[in-house]
Amino acid sequence: MTDLAPWYVRAEPAALERALVNVLDNAVKFSPPRGTVEVSLMRGESTVRDHGPGICPDELPHVFDRFWRSPSARSLPGSGLGLSIVARTVHHAGGTIALTPAQGGGTVATLRLPGAPTPPPDAPHS
Repeated sequence: MTDLAPWYVRAEPAALERALVNVLDNAVKFSPPRGTVEVSLMRGESTVRDHGPGICPDELPHVFDRFWRSPSARSLPGSGLGLSIVARTVHHAGGTIALTPAQGGGTVATLRLPGAPTPPPDAPHS
């Protein structure tokens, strides 16, 4: 099912795109081969759920720290900057991001961005 409804957010477009791509890349990186990544976007809330090994609860407080990498991820490509950049971008736009364990395994990334279903008065109309 596809339900398309606009949501206008004040943010730097390229930075927000990089942030969303980073979250999606992480979901793919930590999913099993041929695994499924579930994505939803509704009224400024985006969720990305992978079916990978998940994040240990004691590691969750550190995932947005610069250069921090889970011991289980240190053999994978990456610098440990991705999620800190995502968090900075989302917070700069007035939003929030959280990673939580998914029911049945994996991780859910939830991004919330303030906005509105109509463009602001000074925004160009498409």
